Amino acid sequence: MSVLRDAGTIFRYQLRLLIREPVWFVIALVQPLLYLALFAPLLDRITDTPGFPEGDAWSVFVPGLLIQLGMFGSMFVGFGLIAEVRYGVVERMRVTPASRLGLLLGRVLRDTLVLLVQAALLTAVAVAFGLRVPLVGALITVAIVGLLGVALSSLSYAAGMWLKSEDALAPLLNMVAVPAMLLSGILLPMSLAPRWLYRLSRANPFSHVVDGARAAFRGDYGTTSLLAGLISATLLAIVGLAVATRTFQRETA
Repeated sequence: MSVLRDAGTIFRYQLRLLIREPVWFVIALVQPLLYLALFAPLLDRITDTPGFPEGDAWSVFVPGLLIQLGMFGSMFVGFGLIAEVRYGVVERMRVTPASRLGLLLGRVLRDTLVLLVQAALLTAVAVAFGLRVPLVGALITVAIVGLLGVALSSLSYAAGMWLKSEDALAPLLNMVAVPAMLLSGILLPMSLAPRWLYRLSRANPFSHVVDGARAAFRGDYGTTSLLAGLISATLLAIVGLAVATRTFQRETA
């Protein structure tokens, strides 16, 4: 219970910090909304291409955009932790009896809540643009985004706590994020790729997550694609929390 209490305290503290700077929320939504308005209409001409997944351009592109939001909305939160380490915030928390896991979970819960709100708003805007999606499918996809938030914010905090330098963290995250995005099929389905590239993408867990989100948007709840996507997102969350917990316990011991 002490872990949950400490996590709740940190969560409320971190949330208050965000509320004091609301401009971040607008900035975080600008990029996906621009993609939605400027890129998605271009897909209308390729929906009849052999290998293109079932559904219209919106039901293919929007789930990928939500997963992109989950990836990039949480992958770079470690920079904030580096600043807290530099200014002694983490050091002051370290000398309190607060649980190390609680210090981590409070931050992760804050980041996950932010992503859930952003994903819900982005889906609502996409519906206004012409997206047609079953409510259950949209909720499943938003939940997947939440799992990605848990996974990637945890790993980002672990990397920030380990490196303690923005100059080292930035190239590391970019080295991971760009290939992961390109091989996930977020912008264009990997079913359109050459066979060698498609096979390579199968080793990328984010590819399965994207496929699962698209299956949810189509209402295909009993398919292996959706199951694989949910399993991949859940495993990423478990691994992320495990790595970050161990790093927090070691670096703040």
